[in-house]
Parts: sequence; structure tokens; C-alpha cells
Amino acid sequence: MATVSEQGVYERLGVRSIINGVGTVTRLGGSLMAPEVVAAMAQASRSYVDLDELHRQAGDVVARCTGAEAGYVCAGAAAGLVLSTAACVAGSDPAKIRRLPDTSGMKNEIVMHKSQRNGYDHAIRQVGVTIVEIGFANATAEWELEAAIGPKTAAVAYVVAPWLQKSAALSLDVVVRIAHQHNVPVFVDASATLPPHENLTKFIRQGADLVTYSGGKGIRGPQTSGVLCGRRDLIAAAVAQGNPNHAIGRPMKVGKEEIVGLVTALELYVQKDHAAEFRHWEERARTIVSSVQGIKGLYGREVHDDISRWAPQAVITFERGWNGPSSQDVAAAMRSGDPPIYVTSRPDELSIATMTLENGDAELIAKRLREILGN
Repeated sequence: MATVSEQGVYERLGVRSIINGVGTVTRLGGSLMAPEVVAAMAQASRSYVDLDELHRQAGDVVARCTGAEAGYVCAGAAAGLVLSTAACVAGSDPAKIRRLPDTSGMKNEIVMHKSQRNGYDHAIRQVGVTIVEIGFANATAEWELEAAIGPKTAAVAYVVAPWLQKSAALSLDVVVRIAHQHNVPVFVDASATLPPHENLTKFIRQGADLVTYSGGKGIRGPQTSGVLCGRRDLIAAAVAQGNPNHAIGRPMKVGKEEIVGLVTALELYVQKDHAAEFRHWEERARTIVSSVQGIKGLYGREVHDDISRWAPQAVITFERGWNGPSSQDVAAAMRSGDPPIYVTSRPDELSIATMTLENGDAELIAKRLREILGN
């Protein structure tokens, strides 16, 4: 049998490596870790440590990098939502902690915009709370938040994501102001908001009490890691309910290697030349866009905005005069090649994320597009 050094680990398992032009999505492995992160994790794997002590020291790094009072390394942003909810419901009370997800007699309602409901709010609901919706799919009024907050309200959950219609929800500033007037904390799901790098401290500056980020997306830490930061008392409550303690967060284990990998990646992230990295992404997008120039019926452009494309993407529009394969057919053809190239297809549009591409990938994507579209 071939050893890992003789044969690639994925090849040995019969799994193909792919080129990821979709983005930092979990289904495709998130992001790739820097060599320094991999080396730090390997070194961490060679020693035993007291996990509580490691969490405390790692939490100090998280706090320093995010501008929060305290921090914690959790097992991904979804775990951060579980622990945020549990912290707001049970606090550090051991009797309440032991009872979760039985929340009878506790404040067990989480207020949330109807327009922000999504598959990840399952992480909130598993604590045993009821989500109280406010607003409509396209608009929310301040009085609706005021009316929803009552004696059973444990917190307001707020989601920041590129796929949300921003005008449908109240701004975070308004939500924080109203919630704090009623002594209700606000926790933010900011899982995929990096880049831009300013978001690492933005939501804490806006007054959010807890914020969670994915560690395996823009930060480029381990895929099974996340950042939770915020108020000191609420972080203490989250720690009390997380691994290695026997509480609702116990199954969401983050090992010593992932903790070290995450803080290493976080420190690298705050020191990074983000402007230079952004220019590199733009160059990749331009390389891909150039591959369709001159092809009648196709319009390529580099797109970056603060709505749904926070990092530069190459976007190809299939115009009315195009009589070749559809965007879905092109995406399928790219996936079936060697190596498989994953891109996002929408009706009459193909988009390629650049922040997850490696050196040489943009050129290979451009070549493959010319082959498919030229035929």
C-alpha cells in the first residue's frame, strides 16, 4: 500500500482534488490554511496541554484581534450560535446549564427578523428556545422589535450575510439601541463576513454583545474552528457550556490542534496586507474575464460590491444573442473535466470566486472556458 508521502492523501482515498471557484463554502472545504497554520497545528499535536488553560490564552488572542472584552475558540460559527444562545438563556448558572435544552421557567425566546431566518437558525433552536419573528420578508419597522421584546426574551439574534436583502431588516445599530434599552443582549452571526477585514471588529464596535465568525473561511484557519467574541460575562457563560465541560456544547469539540491553528491564522489575518491581497484577486478575475472577450453573446466583467460579492468575482453574462451552451451546461462541463472546476451558475450567468483560487487556477479556468464556449 502506498504511503502518504508516495501518493496524495485524497488520491489514496479515491477522492479527486478540485479547483474551487465557488467560494469559502463548507461543502467544498472552506478555505486553504497557510503553511504557518499547518505547521503550528502539527507542533500542537505533539504535546499534551490543559485544555482550559489553552482556551483561556487563546481567548485572550481572540479578544485582542477582535476588539472585544473576551473571546473563545469554538467548533465553527454554527457552534458559536449554539453557545451564544445558551449563554443568553442560562448564563453561568450551573443548574440552568444542566437542564438545557429544557428551558422551562427561563427566558427562552429569541427575537429574529423574518428576513434573516435561514437553515443555520437550527443551531439557535436546538438550545430549546422559540424564535419570535419580526417584520416581513421585505421590510421591518422599529415598533415591531419593540413589541416583540417581553419578559421571556433572552436575546435578539442578528444575521449579517452577503445573500441577505439588507433593506428588509433594521440596521444593527438600531437593533442594538432598542434591545439595550430593554437590557436584552444582541448576538450576531457574522460567519462569512470576512472579507472585508474591517468586519472583524465592526460589529463589536456597533455594540453587539456576542459575535461569531467562521474560522475556516476568510481567516483561513481550520475548517472545524470558529471565533466567538463579546462581553466578558457572556463569553464566560459560553465557556462554561462548551467543550470540555459536560453541557450543551460538549459535542462541539474543538481540539488543541484546531485552537492553536485558529489563533495562528487569526494573528496572520490581522497582520496581512489586505489591499495587496484584494489586488491579487482582481487580477485573477480579469484573467478569467478576458477569456470571453470577443465571443458574441457573452459579456464578462469583474464584480465587487458590498451586497453579495464582498471579494472580486469574474461574472459572465449569457446575453439574449447567445446561442451556445447554457450557464448550467457550462458549469457541468467544467465540473466533469480534469481537474474538476466548481463554479456558480445562475440563469444566464456564471460567476467565479477568486479568493479561493490558487496560483495558476485563473489561467486554467480561462483556458477551460475558452475550450467549452469556443466549441
